[in-house]
Amino acid sequence: MNLGIMQPYFMPYIGYFQLMKAVDKYVIYDDVNYIKGGWINRNNLIVAGKKSLFTIMLSQASPNKLINEIEIKDDFRRLLRTLQMNYCKAPYYGPVMELMEDIVSFPDRQLALFIGNSFKCVLSYLGIKTELIYSSQLSKDCGLRGQDKVIDICNLLKADTYLNAIGGMELYDREEFKKHGIDLRFLKTGGIEYSQFNSDFIPYLSMIDVLMFNSVDETNRLLDCYELV
Repeated sequence: MNLGIMQPYFMPYIGYFQLMKAVDKYVIYDDVNYIKGGWINRNNLIVAGKKSLFTIMLSQASPNKLINEIEIKDDFRRLLRTLQMNYCKAPYYGPVMELMEDIVSFPDRQLALFIGNSFKCVLSYLGIKTELIYSSQLSKDCGLRGQDKVIDICNLLKADTYLNAIGGMELYDREEFKKHGIDLRFLKTGGIEYSQFNSDFIPYLSMIDVLMFNSVDETNRLLDCYELV
């Protein structure tokens, strides 16, 4: 069984969803500390033809709190207006705006649950069957940290392969995972490129941008554009 574990980010870049599609089960790591200035509540879109950061407003966010202890206070009107103004001519604007309206109308504003629901919505839209699990619901050893905690979760869920983003190569030791019968692999995103308003391609944007310019089938082909190392 292939397993992935990542902190929840709101509509992150395509590599995050590649990892989610590549595994059988995906753990939303919601009971770790919030990282201020990270990517949990922000990403990039095309605004006026250029890469532009959007940020989701949170209530009393602090690195002293767990992700699942933080609430969203954003009403998302600004984000929806930004999408309307800048993506209305994108080929899949209609269905993706419906998807985004469903996502932002989710009634539970607890950060991890809200983002977890957004994952479910996107996966459903794309026909992806990966099972999502919140780490806070697992009976794990909370005294463990870092790699040891990840290995504990892998053992709990009986995973024989753990997939992580390529950036995790400096954090995890293959031999240590192997001692526990787990094959550690890293997902490296391939050369992702698609048409954006017939202009030069702007990479590393939110998944929203990918969906606006690509059909379900085209998006799934992009999601399969990676290698495991």
